[in-house]
Formats: sequence, C-alpha cells, structure tokens
Amino acid sequence: MKRGAVLLAGALLLAGCDSAPRVDDGQDKAGPFPAADRPIAHIISSRWSTEEARDRLNEAAEVMNGAGIKPGMTVADIGAGEGYYTIRLGERVGAKGRVVAEDIVPTVTDALSQRVLRERNLGNIFVQLGLPANPKLPDNSFDRVLMVHMYHEVDQPYEFLWRMRPSLKRDGLVVVVDANRPTQNHGTPPALLKCEFAAVGYTLVGMHDMPSAGGYLATFRVAGLRPEPRAIRPCKLVG
Repeated sequence: MKRGAVLLAGALLLAGCDSAPRVDDGQDKAGPFPAADRPIAHIISSRWSTEEARDRLNEAAEVMNGAGIKPGMTVADIGAGEGYYTIRLGERVGAKGRVVAEDIVPTVTDALSQRVLRERNLGNIFVQLGLPANPKLPDNSFDRVLMVHMYHEVDQPYEFLWRMRPSLKRDGLVVVVDANRPTQNHGTPPALLKCEFAAVGYTLVGMHDMPSAGGYLATFRVAGLRPEPRAIRPCKLVG
C-alpha cells in the first residue's frame, strides 16, 4: 500500500458513515489570532533517546495508562515524528481502534508511513500531514489527542488549539506531556499551559508528574463554546 492509500484509508475509516467528516483546511479566513507572548522552541529530532531505552522506563505504557487509552478508541498522535508513540498506540487500541499520526514535515510523514507498512503491519494506523497552525483533523472523531513533547514547538498555539478543538468527541480529552521548564528550553511551564488552553475554551481535568516521560502529564477537555478568534486574550509570560 502506498502512502497516499494510507492517508485515504484513514479518512474513510474515520468517517464511519456515508460521507467523510469535515476537515478544517485552514482556508476559512478565521482570525486574526493573537500571537504567543513567549519564545517558540525550534523543532528538533525526536531521537533524543532510543526506543529501547524509553521502553525500559515504561514511558509509553505509563503515558497511555495516564491518558486512559483503551482498546477501541480513536486517538490522534500530534507531532508523531518517527512514530514511537504511534506504533504503541496502534497496539493498545487494537483492531477496533484507530490512530491518526500527524506531523507537519513531509519527509517525516513519508518515513512514518513506510514504517507503519513495513514494521508492524498494523492496519489501524493512518498518517496525516498537517499545517503548523492546523492539525487538519476531522470533526468529532477523537477520544484522545496526544501532544507529547511538542507543544512548545507550536508557533501559533491559539490558532492551533482553536482549529483542533472540533476534532474531539463529546467526552474526548487532549493529553499533553511536556517538561516544566521555559519554552525556549523545550518545555512548557504548567501555569502557561493551563492559561493558553483556557484562553481557547479548554478546562484542566488533571495534571501530575511523570518522570518516566521526562516531565508532567496534563489532560484537558472542551468547556463551553469555542470563542471567536478576535475574543481570545493571550496569556502574558511572567518571569
């Protein structure tokens, strides 16, 4: 199966009905959105440690347990990179579940598509090329959206979170794993994370330390109506 077929199959299977779900293409002229009042970390390779070393720390299993990921769920892996979480998510949700692995770098999504086809033969994983300010996920499709050690690299967080919000199911959760350090040092201070999510209409469900994943795990759900972009008030970086 070619990469294009992987993407198309994902869209059809996520639809679950006679027509495919609407995907926000970022061309709806919504905005303007406020800029982030903080440094943005540069995208770096996800190969900061081997997958074997990460598994010895039980990293993926602890994150999936903390996120409440179960068989049959539909999960998005945002900033999937080389697919460390993607592959393990596919195994966790099983044949009745779905995983959409999203990244914004075409060479990365190409390589991940090939890995999915070659390595584990998992038919429940689909690869999605997104945009820096728009993951381009279908509406009302996901039980969980994972953002692992990548939120600090989102250079337009308010637009990104605004466009991502409709993709969650009624009881869906966004799960953020990050380090408690300044964004320029590839982390996100918890107070800043909570403020930016709240500005776009998410409420914190829980947050706890997760040393095995190099930081903390926070979960959010949608609260109230999605604000108009012009009404979003940006968070001020303190300190």
